[in-house]
Amino acid sequence: MIIREATIEDAFAICNISCADLGYDCSCEFVSTRISNLDKGREKVFVAEVNGIVAGYIHAEKYQTLYFEPMINILGLAVSSEFRRRGIGRMLLKRAERWANEVGIHKIRLNSGASRKEAHSFYRAMGYSNEKGQIRFIKDIE
Repeated sequence: MIIREATIEDAFAICNISCADLGYDCSCEFVSTRISNLDKGREKVFVAEVNGIVAGYIHAEKYQTLYFEPMINILGLAVSSEFRRRGIGRMLLKRAERWANEVGIHKIRLNSGASRKEAHSFYRAMGYSNEKGQIRFIKDIE
């Protein structure tokens, strides 16, 4: 298994994992455009490749607020159900942590849906603690 930065060629696999394993409704064209337009100074996407197959990915960004030290924000972490329980999620998260250290950031944050109990156990096992509960609000605007 190798962990490497994502390329445009990974868009189809990332899209499939996002749809099948996270439940998001996205198109491969959309994912391809997003990968092409990443702000490379602020965002990183790493993939885990097993025998030439993209088995998972992590999307991280530099995150700064007016009231707290800079952090890395995990925007997405997913491993295909076919490849779970092989340490892939752990390796992807460790790669994002290494990137944080490379850019001088010493805190990582992430959000995880309330129903994703298995993910919560994983994050706790990786040393993450939950500090508060949140409700996400979204509004479509024109």
